[in-house]
Amino acid sequence: VPVDPVVERSFHQAETNARLANEAFSRARRYIDGWLAHADPKSGLIPRNMKDLYWNGRDAAADNYSFMVLTAAMTDKPLLEGRLTEMLRAESRLTRRVDNLPDNFLFSTQSWQRDSIDRDAMIFDGAEYAKDGLLYITEWMGRSPWTDRMTGIIDDIWKDPAVETPFGNIPTRNFEVNGDLLQVCSRLYWFTGERKYLDWAARLGDYFLLGTNHPTRDADSLTLGDHSCEVINGLSELYLTVSKAWPEKREAYRKPIHELYDRILQTGVNEHGMMFKTVNPRTGAVIDKDLTDNWGYNYDGFYTVWLVDGTLAYREAVLKALSNLKARYTGQIWERGSSDGYADSIEGAITLLNREPFPSAFEWVDSEIRTMWAKQKPDGVIEGWHGDGNFARTSLMYALMKTQGCRLEPWRADLRIGAVREGETLRLFLSAEK
Repeated sequence: VPVDPVVERSFHQAETNARLANEAFSRARRYIDGWLAHADPKSGLIPRNMKDLYWNGRDAAADNYSFMVLTAAMTDKPLLEGRLTEMLRAESRLTRRVDNLPDNFLFSTQSWQRDSIDRDAMIFDGAEYAKDGLLYITEWMGRSPWTDRMTGIIDDIWKDPAVETPFGNIPTRNFEVNGDLLQVCSRLYWFTGERKYLDWAARLGDYFLLGTNHPTRDADSLTLGDHSCEVINGLSELYLTVSKAWPEKREAYRKPIHELYDRILQTGVNEHGMMFKTVNPRTGAVIDKDLTDNWGYNYDGFYTVWLVDGTLAYREAVLKALSNLKARYTGQIWERGSSDGYADSIEGAITLLNREPFPSAFEWVDSEIRTMWAKQKPDGVIEGWHGDGNFARTSLMYALMKTQGCRLEPWRADLRIGAVREGETLRLFLSAEK
């Protein structure tokens, strides 16, 4: 029977995708073993890195442990339900210092690293743990003990906010933390249906968009990289939420949020659509001409507002960046060559490609993930710091892209599953060695 050559090519691509997805899942699974070998034998917790032998919320929990959980959720349910669940219990028991807020836990003394309570530091730790890790575990797995840990932390961050603003008290003025809270609270509103999360997010939205703390109009410096892009994206998530749940607030935010994104396009983007690390949004001067690996996270915000308001310039900015990846940025060194830099840049592309499937950008992702994977050591550890978790997160996203979200359970190392989607048609390749 003659085979349609188009169909045959699709299945060959699905087979290739299956091999790539298997490697991605296998590398992520091996990363867990590498790090568990360095866990503290008494508490069971993993260290911040191979030299700093303590657990902390913003690094060990947020950026490393959380992606062990996600990896195991996809590849090793017994490990998830056993040792990694026990690690959550140990973390909840040992590191909660004020209500649900976590503090640094030193392995040598099995006690606090800090002599006194630093509430601002604990708010930072808790917000990072919630946004960078627990939120994604919840969105993948549904309600679980990790969800309870997240809501407990967020509720206690907002329990007695000390910073006075014209729009109500907020927990902190820290830019990154407020970005974390914008994202977590916007999504928790949809997940739980509880109005308090929307009200808290809107309090931060008012602070940035309706007062004297606008990120471009009122600032002499705006960093478009890690530790700042959380607000740029977080405001878009709030904007989407109020467009559905609070129309009057959307109207209040419309002009200032467009002002934010318009000014970034005017001052923070090079001729290829890539973003600089730091600019002065008032004067338009570029403070740090290095390119940020977080360009895609920022463009997530632009694309969200395009989806809400139909602002074509925001979609065109995304397409411009994607169109230049292969020709201009193949072999680009991100974050001085750190695996974390490649992870963030690749993820940014993957999230945008989910909406705008630009062919050459897929090829760029296939090329650059090889550079990131090459950094993994034989024992599974990548660079020996908390950023190793981002390696696993990116690998999981890449695998799911190559399978179009399909999975086999229970996962085994010999399984191959890959997919190609063309319109309404999904073509799957499946194989197993036993």
